[in-house]
Amino acid sequence: MSVCESLAAELQQEAKTTRRLLERVPEGSFGWKPHEKSMSLGRLAGHVAELPSLIAPALTQDELNFAAGNFQPFVPSSTAELLEKFDGNISTAVGLLGGQSDEKLNESWQLRSGEQTFFKGPRATAVRLLALNHVVHHRGQLSVYLRLLDVAVPSIYGPSADEAPGS
Repeated sequence: MSVCESLAAELQQEAKTTRRLLERVPEGSFGWKPHEKSMSLGRLAGHVAELPSLIAPALTQDELNFAAGNFQPFVPSSTAELLEKFDGNISTAVGLLGGQSDEKLNESWQLRSGEQTFFKGPRATAVRLLALNHVVHHRGQLSVYLRLLDVAVPSIYGPSADEAPGS
């Protein structure tokens, strides 16, 4: 299995779990925050939905520079819009991964904002860090937000207090 095929398979597997969480985000609580320093539920869920979109520039551009103004954070207005954005981003990312060579994934890529560099390294590492690990990190936050709102948390890697695996 190529690196691209492996990343695409992992992305698709993780997307199933992430989508189950996003489906449960209550629209009426998009503005809710567990703490004044926290992101709102709607912004956090939007961030989870938008992160897979970073795969496109990681595979098609030499860099993503936030200071250039080409990236606008996604703030959903409904759960349906949230799911549509996430599903579209996953579909695009899987399609792009399918058209890459492993050699291309070894090429250097960077993420920055002006002179501040957040990441510089192989495209494959960027995909894993920004679109897989980063999503898993924020998915964990999202599960805590849902728990605090008394929304049933789905099984993630094992049973939750609300659901057995595969439910």
